[in-house]
Amino acid sequence: MRFVVRLEEGERMSDLCREFGISRKTGYKLWERYQRLGPIGLFDQSRQAERIRHRLPAEMALLIEARKMHPSWGPRKLRAWLSDKHPELKLPAPSTIGGLLQRQGLVTRRRRRHGTPPYGAELQKAEAAHDVWCADFKGQFRLGNGRYCYPLTITDRFSRMILACEALERPEGEPVQAIFEVVFREHGMPRRIRTDNGAPFASTGLAGLSRLAAWWLRLGIMPERIEPAHPEQNGQHERMHLVLKQETTRPAATTMLQQQERFDRFVELYNQERPHEALGQVPPVRYFRPSPRPFLDPLPEPIYPLHDHVVTVGRCGHIRLPRTPQVFLSAALAGQRVGLRELDNDQWLVTFMTLDLGRLDTRAGRFHPADLGRLGADRPDNAEAPSHAPAKSSEVSPMLPV
Repeated sequence: MRFVVRLEEGERMSDLCREFGISRKTGYKLWERYQRLGPIGLFDQSRQAERIRHRLPAEMALLIEARKMHPSWGPRKLRAWLSDKHPELKLPAPSTIGGLLQRQGLVTRRRRRHGTPPYGAELQKAEAAHDVWCADFKGQFRLGNGRYCYPLTITDRFSRMILACEALERPEGEPVQAIFEVVFREHGMPRRIRTDNGAPFASTGLAGLSRLAAWWLRLGIMPERIEPAHPEQNGQHERMHLVLKQETTRPAATTMLQQQERFDRFVELYNQERPHEALGQVPPVRYFRPSPRPFLDPLPEPIYPLHDHVVTVGRCGHIRLPRTPQVFLSAALAGQRVGLRELDNDQWLVTFMTLDLGRLDTRAGRFHPADLGRLGADRPDNAEAPSHAPAKSSEVSPMLPV
């Protein structure tokens, strides 16, 4: 202490070191410790190694524990999650974390697969929450009691928020519509819903419409279907399915109720805590907002002010005008109101909501479907489909045969 006091008073380091019988290196070391730690720095310091090879630091132990808790999370997600939980920790880079997990036997190398090039058709780009929702059935699997489970999943494409993950016994239209109604009432309605071409989202009938898709159109929601055999067009939803399968179905629960409990826990963790790489390693809930479009209840009837007749499609999918034979239109539109506008003698344009479905020839008693291609492809991006609007215009649609 006398040594450092005399240094503070301005005496020379070399003179003091010579007087106290120490080297200048030792003198400068004592002076640096005193400035950094105060008087306690003048005591003898522990010579224990800062890092012992066979002993993991506290940060590494937490990383290993987090990986065992979330075995499907990679280094980036683990680092972001722990940084949020323990901001005082100094965590290593993701590459270092990956090496640690590999040395601990917590990483299984996956066989590299050749990617499929994306399909060139334009699909709606989600620029805000509720621009596009994605819906699909994750592949069915057997429960412990031998029964099949069909999980229906619904996500918001912009925020990656899982809006529903429901275990169903069969992929049928009525229970699926009931689930969508619950989600619409809770979160509001989107502009578009993207699905594959399977039931109950689509059919092989007119314009690929199913009863579920017709209900969406009544609500002002445009169905959007990916190209057949191109699941990469709904890639982020399929990627969520991979994580869902890893964390909830290996092995599957014994009963449907137990499996639904697993789905509910997964959805809460996925939405509220799991960092998402595409969102800057934050959970989806931080990007999700309620929809400004509330659910329409009761559902008003569509109005066709530019059409000459409005008829209701029969139970079997037939329509007819006065004094003309009935013509089959679509079973998916049974009970729905469609508009008919006369184009020429015995030629009528048939419209459902904003879709021109085709041309009715009353003289021949035949309906000629329009070549609609990909449903909604002629609508510009970010254009909202009105739920109860008149026909597009008084002009004949260019996609219709005349």
